[in-house]
Amino acid sequence: MILEIADIRIHPGQQAAFEAAIELGLDTVASKAKGFIKAQVHQGIESPERYVLQIQWATLEDHTEGFRGGPLFPAWRAIVGPFFAEPPKVEHFTARL
Repeated sequence: MILEIADIRIHPGQQAAFEAAIELGLDTVASKAKGFIKAQVHQGIESPERYVLQIQWATLEDHTEGFRGGPLFPAWRAIVGPFFAEPPKVEHFTARL
């Protein structure tokens, strides 16, 4: 299992709309991707325009090649991308303990 962590900064005052959009994007697009396991979204307390999206994937390739390189990614970006104040910072992690 691979954990994708995306650090997302959105435009001020767009929290409610972004949360609705990311929920829609996860339910209708990302969750349909091969290897998608589950997702969680966390909002910053000190920085309410900052969100951390965590998605569990079966393999790194399911995310990097299958999802990001496939036909679902443009649909995902069309839903959530307009809210981004800057490109998200995305990294992948693997469990060790």
